[in-house]
Order: sequence, then C-alpha cells, then structure tokens
Amino acid sequence: MTVIWDQKTDAVKKGDSLRKVIPIKVIDDAEGSTIYVFKSKMFKNPWYTIPDDELELFNKFVMGGSREYPSDGNIPCDVVAGEVRKVLNLIMECSADPNHVYCNEAREALRHGKKALVRGTLKLYLGKYTTRDWRRKRFTDDIDFWTRNINLLEYSLKNCRFIKNKETGEWEKLVKWFNPFTKEERTQKLFAANNLNQVLDFGGGSYLEGSELKDIFSKKIKRGHDVDISDMINVALVHHGVKTEHEKEWGGALKALEEAANTRNSRTTANLISLSQYSSGIANHLQRIARALIKYNDLILDEKRFDEDKIKDICRISIHWERFHEEHGLKETRSMLHEFYHEQAVEKEQHAKNLRNFSKWVLDLLNSKYKHLKIKFRVID
Repeated sequence: MTVIWDQKTDAVKKGDSLRKVIPIKVIDDAEGSTIYVFKSKMFKNPWYTIPDDELELFNKFVMGGSREYPSDGNIPCDVVAGEVRKVLNLIMECSADPNHVYCNEAREALRHGKKALVRGTLKLYLGKYTTRDWRRKRFTDDIDFWTRNINLLEYSLKNCRFIKNKETGEWEKLVKWFNPFTKEERTQKLFAANNLNQVLDFGGGSYLEGSELKDIFSKKIKRGHDVDISDMINVALVHHGVKTEHEKEWGGALKALEEAANTRNSRTTANLISLSQYSSGIANHLQRIARALIKYNDLILDEKRFDEDKIKDICRISIHWERFHEEHGLKETRSMLHEFYHEQAVEKEQHAKNLRNFSKWVLDLLNSKYKHLKIKFRVID
C-alpha cells in the first residue's frame, strides 16, 4: 500500500511529514477490487474551533470568523497586493514613456498582460480566482514574479523601496498595516523574487514553468502543503462545473492535476487523496453555514441581539461596510447586511455543490489510474 501512496506527507514545510493519509477501513468489492476508504477532513486551526451549534456558527460567521485559511506568511494579502500593484503600475508607466530606458523591455514584459508577471498566491489574488473571503483572510510574506526582463523588474522593485539582499538575492521591504479589529499597527518584512531566476540560475524550480493557473496548480499538487491544498480548493469551489470568466484557465488547472496523476508518484497520489478529503470536508462545512444563514439571518434585524456597537464591529470586516454605515446609517446597514447574508447562503450552497463534484472528480481521476491494479479510493463523511 505504501508504494502506491505515502501514508505521511508534508503539511507545513518540507520534511515535516505531519499529514497522515491513512484509510479508516479497507474492503473488497464484488468485482475483486480493494477499496481504501478515507474520511473527509477539515484543516486544523489552533485559533478557531468550528462550533457544533448552528446559532453559534451563524454568530461566528457574521463576526468574520466562520472559516480561516492555511497561510504561509504573516502579512494580509490585501496589503501585499497593494505593493504588487505599485510595481506593476511602475512597469506600465515605463511602457507608456517612449523615452524611458526600459520602455521596450516594459512593453515586452506586458505582452500577455501585467498579471502574467506574477504567479502563486498573488496571481490568485489579483486575478480574483477565489472568493473575497479568501482574499481578505489569506496571509503571505512573498511576492513571486515571473519575467525574463530582469533589469526592468529590479529597477521597478528598487523604485518601490525594495532593497536587495545580496546574500539571498531576494528583494526585501518593511511594510506596515493596521489590524481592523485591534487597530494595532503591525510591521513585517515582505520578500520579492523573480521565480524565473530559480530555473535559469539554479535549475531548482523544475516545477516552475510559467505563471498560468495550470503552472500554479502543477507546483501546488506536487508540493502539497496544507496551504497548497487549501488554495486549490478555494479556486475549485468557485470554478468547478460552472461557467466563469476563468473557465478556460480552470480547464488548464484540471489538466495539471491529470498530468500529476499520470505520474503515479506516491507523494502526488497522497496529495490528490488529501485534496479529495479536504474538498469533501469543506463542502460539508459550507453546507452547514448556508443552513445557519437561512435559519438565523433575520436575527441581524434584531436591535437587542445586534445593537449599534455590534453592527459597528461587524462593519470592521470591510472598509466598504464601514463607509456604508457612515454614509447611510444603522437601519440601512442592517438591511444591507441582511441581504448580503441571504446572498451568501445561496453562494455557499453552490460552492458546496461545486466542491462535492470536484472531490468526486479527483477520486474518479485517481481510480482510473489504478484500475489495472484493481485498487479504488473512496472518501466518506
């Protein structure tokens, strides 16, 4: 069994082997196949416990804490995205100035659009491949650029106040932001690097083929840390089985998973099993949130349960909500939130459906690759 998939894989960093990929039972079917049955899972979060009570789940949701996301850094993606936009906008300015020393390089770099210059987490953020909730709660410390126009990129980083670390080759910048709940000012070092250098200089980026969604998924399924599994799921729940502006790119991402499965690599197979397990578990969680929202949404209109101070606390989640409250007052804000939660219930029902179908798609993919060995994989709640 262990030659087919790894029973322990890396969850947070290389070599930690913290994730267990072990079936809860093994059965034989009438066709003579061995079925390995796995249980659906949720990511563990030391700062948040999912409540069993639906009313408590509703209260957690409206206060902005229904689900957190595994992250590989400490800076909100909202803040990091602001720094990326500064760099990309400077490159745009270079391309618009025929007298600029890097004008031709900038035009070449922007040939496929400015978002093609970024990969990884920030590509998912800037391209809006995920929900606003993910973009608000996901954290990172790194910007992964992707361009052959190295001089242009380094010029842009330098002029956006990044400083190059001569030992690591990475560009660094101290960034500051305010926690919207505590109003505490935070400071953290942000790193930026051109991923293409890893391929050109060291050959260590063997999975790094480009900045398309397919390329991002190819790396994530092979590495398979919690943050990678989570990011893929958060793209799948929006795009799997539905028509979106990223429909063609999503097809490419699925192709990357198919290519990974074709290798029958034991680590990749384990990561695909985990992808199905967590997809199923999160689908169940989203379904519970949808039920709680439908059942308790009218409570947001209850002035005793949600007084003005609580409404203000809820609005801290979004700068747009804070502005809405300032401009339209308490009554209109309650109505706006009531409508928003109704929309969220509908959306989460759809996301749960998408994820269930995605979980099944991943299992069907795996089963097709091991059919000749008379081995099947199954995930249950």
